[in-house]
Amino acid sequence: MTKPYETAQPERSAIDAMPGPIALDFGTNWCGYCRAAEPLIESALADHPGIEHIKVEDGPGRPLGRSFRIKLWPTVVVLKNGQEVARVTRPADADEVRAALAKAAGA
Repeated sequence: MTKPYETAQPERSAIDAMPGPIALDFGTNWCGYCRAAEPLIESALADHPGIEHIKVEDGPGRPLGRSFRIKLWPTVVVLKNGQEVARVTRPADADEVRAALAKAAGA
């Protein structure tokens, strides 16, 4: 079973300071689009075990999502050493997510 979107959120400064590749996954546990994309995202992440996956519950007034200008769920923001290298919104297949993750893993 996959982990739920976390309501406790790290500060943007903490995310920016994190070394290495990170996949920030913004969404909610009740979102139909998020539930549909979950196996696609998990499948892509299985191919990149070195990428830390952080699931963040988003919504109005959530500062981390606003700082990344998240408009639709799910949105996966891929970072390397605190810098955004790719972004996927409402992925249609796992390959779309894999391509984004590869930018952080291989860069």
